Amino acid sequence: MTKKLLLPEDVRALLQRRYTNQQKSWLIGEGQWPLSVALGLPTEKDVTADPAGVRRWVQAWAEWSSGGSVSWMSRQWGRLGTQQLPASLAFATPHEVAAVVGDGSRWEQVELRYQSITDRWPQLSGPAVVSKLFNVLAEYDDADFRRLFALLDWLERNPASGLMVRQLPVEGLDTKWLEKRKGLIADLVRQLRSDIPEGDFHSICGLRRQPNRVRIRILCPTLRHRVGGLRDLEAPTEELAALSLDPSTALIVENLETGLALPDLQGVVAFMKLGNAVSTLSQLPWIRDARGLYWGDIDTHGFAILNVARGVMPAVESLLMDEHTLMAYRRLCVEEPAQTSLLELPLLTASERSVFEGLITGRWGPRLRLEQERIPWDYALGRIRTATTYPMGAMEGS
Repeated sequence: MTKKLLLPEDVRALLQRRYTNQQKSWLIGEGQWPLSVALGLPTEKDVTADPAGVRRWVQAWAEWSSGGSVSWMSRQWGRLGTQQLPASLAFATPHEVAAVVGDGSRWEQVELRYQSITDRWPQLSGPAVVSKLFNVLAEYDDADFRRLFALLDWLERNPASGLMVRQLPVEGLDTKWLEKRKGLIADLVRQLRSDIPEGDFHSICGLRRQPNRVRIRILCPTLRHRVGGLRDLEAPTEELAALSLDPSTALIVENLETGLALPDLQGVVAFMKLGNAVSTLSQLPWIRDARGLYWGDIDTHGFAILNVARGVMPAVESLLMDEHTLMAYRRLCVEEPAQTSLLELPLLTASERSVFEGLITGRWGPRLRLEQERIPWDYALGRIRTATTYPMGAMEGS
């Protein structure tokens, strides 16, 4: 058959592409309607070359009943006489297009929900919001949509409640549901209130966040006497800041188990499982004059956290994160599930950067990761004891 003649399956495929690419703009009233699709009129030569194919094409559109309106055109040819041919298929609304591609019910739901939410909040109309809201309108079940609607309504009426997330009096709301949707909710609340400055979910929604809690172990017996003999503490940062401590060394370890295994070390306070929240250490005045040591996994995220730590403790030194350690225990490495998206860590030393770049490029294997717990404990503890007695700067890159 002549290629330019579009059969119903060809038109469905074309409409599916348009629907996928333009449904968001159609929802807010953009696009020219009716939407017309030319079906490809044949010439007399085309008909003569493939009469059976053209006949099937005409018959297919004569039997079309899936939506839209087929326009027919009369052609007068010298040899074939007058012929009635399908010229175009027109659709009056996006809903008709959605029905043809098998998405009519979903589109109807999207339209009804968009109408209800923009009737309540006209600020949530327009392309910028719809690009974020469309999947909500299309994919949320009825319970989720009602929950989101009720939450937005409550937050608008209580812009500075100061409540914790678990205290929100919204029917059906649970913390796990909200955690997955914080970004969306914050974006929508900002659209509702133009006076809200940049901020995170809690500040935008007028909620109180849980205080940052830091887990520490006071490994120095002398320092423990100042806090009633307590060795293992976890408390909000501002409460820890009030402690009367003056450690000679602040040892930051990435994993909790490693920190719990540490023995007594003179003058040392250990900080555990901070991740990128290592930046909160800037709020502890009693470590400003302490020597900083950071021991994390030898993987891309470990070095990313080290980079953050050095932003608040410029002199912090890495420990057991060198190429020698990596090669010595290469057999104990596993695969890092997902590497950091950060490619530039400007606060690393030259030797640290070399290892980081080697991990990124797969110099020693794809997505290599040496977890700190995998390093034999006797060896690691020996390095820690040595590090806590060396003068400042002597351990760079070790």
